[in-house]
Amino acid sequence: MEILIITSGTIGSGKSSLTTLLAKELKTQAFYESVDDNPVLPLFYSDPQQYAFLLQIFFLNTRFASIKKALKDDNNVLDRSIYEDSLFFHMNAEMGRATETEVEVYDKLLENMLEEIQYAAPKKAPDLLVHIEVSLETMLKRIKKRGRNYEQLTYDETLFDYYKELNERYKKWYEDYDYSPKMKINGDKYDFMENEQDREIVLNDIKEKLQELGRI
Repeated sequence: MEILIITSGTIGSGKSSLTTLLAKELKTQAFYESVDDNPVLPLFYSDPQQYAFLLQIFFLNTRFASIKKALKDDNNVLDRSIYEDSLFFHMNAEMGRATETEVEVYDKLLENMLEEIQYAAPKKAPDLLVHIEVSLETMLKRIKKRGRNYEQLTYDETLFDYYKELNERYKKWYEDYDYSPKMKINGDKYDFMENEQDREIVLNDIKEKLQELGRI
């Protein structure tokens, strides 16, 4: 049976790793968020005020393209999706990094894209959202470990407040998400990236949820 799963979570939560593990376990294709080959991301970290809108339009475009292809193929795991996109941009806008006009343009564009998915895509929504929830401590530890210079607190100490706020907002985002069935993984309790036993528990929990939904 063909399925579409999307993973979500804050920066450093382990979405890409879980996407890889799920794709292998379920023998599906993985779609990854464009980060390392994103030409705008380093610009954003160097000057958030100037590049917040450009960065979000870049992400929105790539996420729209990914989910359209994933919904069409209908046998995939998607590393972060278009459904999370507004969380980042509206947070940046509230921090004064986007104008009212940019917010209006962004909101209308996102609305049009979501309508396109709802009415034109062969499949209207994912089968399951798997959300990884981590504490701020775990988030910062993983950001430090993966070593992207522009993400480090040593690069910009004000990132601490940004990361803290983002992590808090994800809790409400998950509560409000209603595009598909959903489940939560405790990323502090289960280190599925490094611990084989934890990995088995997480993968089994996800497969049990898919069985409950009648998808496998």
